[in-house]
Amino acid sequence: MRIGDRVLDFPTVMGVLNVTPDSFSDGGKFLGRDAALRQAEALLAAGAGILDIGGESTRPGARPVSAAQELERVIPLLEALQGLADVPLSVDTSKPEVMRSAVAAGASMINDVRALREEGALETVAELGVSVCLMHMLGEPRSMQHKPVYKDVTQEVAAFLGERLECCHNVGIEADRVLLDPGFGFGKTHAHNIELLANLRALRRLGRPLLVGLSRKSTLGALTGRDPADRVAASVAAAVIAAMNGADIIRAHDVAETVDALRVVAACMHSGSSL
Repeated sequence: MRIGDRVLDFPTVMGVLNVTPDSFSDGGKFLGRDAALRQAEALLAAGAGILDIGGESTRPGARPVSAAQELERVIPLLEALQGLADVPLSVDTSKPEVMRSAVAAGASMINDVRALREEGALETVAELGVSVCLMHMLGEPRSMQHKPVYKDVTQEVAAFLGERLECCHNVGIEADRVLLDPGFGFGKTHAHNIELLANLRALRRLGRPLLVGLSRKSTLGALTGRDPADRVAASVAAAVIAAMNGADIIRAHDVAETVDALRVVAACMHSGSSL
C-alpha cells in the first residue's frame, strides 16, 4: 500500500509517539518538543516504517481536548520532523480542523479512532487526498470499557468497518487509500480482544490492509500480571500472532523488538511454507 509517496512493505511497524500528558503507557514523557523529537529519532533508528503522532489521549476514561490543544501539541512536531523523518507521518485525530492543519504541516495519513464519524471528517479526508485508517470503537473513550456487549465481536466489527468503507466510497475516498483497524481495547473486554486476535483473518475479507494496535494494552496485563512498561514480551507475542493472522501494520511502543520479530514472521511468510 502507498502512504503519501511511500510504498510500504508488509508487515511493517508504526511507531507510537504520544505528545499528551495522559496516555496510558507513556503519557507526559514526550510532551515537550525536544523530548518528542528525541523519541522520534529513536523510533526511526529502531526501524519504524511509519510514525503515528497523537495529541489527544484515547485511553479508557480519557477526557476530550479541544482542537486548539491538539494543534498546539502536534503541529510544531510535524513541522520539525519534515527534515528528519524519511517515513510517512500519521496523525491520530478525529477532528477535521486538526486533519487539515496536520496535512498542511506534512502528515500523509489520518489515523481516526472514530472512523470519520465526526461532522465533516469524511468530506475533509476526501478533499485532502491522504490515506486514512478507520478504527472500530464501541462507545466513547470515557465510557467504552463499561460492560461492552457483542453477540459476535468479529462479525460486528467487520460489519461496522464494511459500512465505514462504503461511506468513504460514497464521498469519493478511493479504497486504496483506506486501512482498517479492529480497535483492540476500544469498547471490548479482554475476552473480546483475544477472540478478535484469533479471528483476525476474517477481516481480510474486506479487502483492505489491516492495522493492529495491541502494544502494552490491558489485555496483555491481565494475561501476564505485568505493568504497561513490562509488557514488551507480551506485546511482541501479540504482534507476531497478529501478523501471522493477516495484519499488515503493527502499531507499537517497543519498535526495535517488534521489528525484529516481524522480520522472522516475514521470512516465514515469504518462504512459501504453510505458516
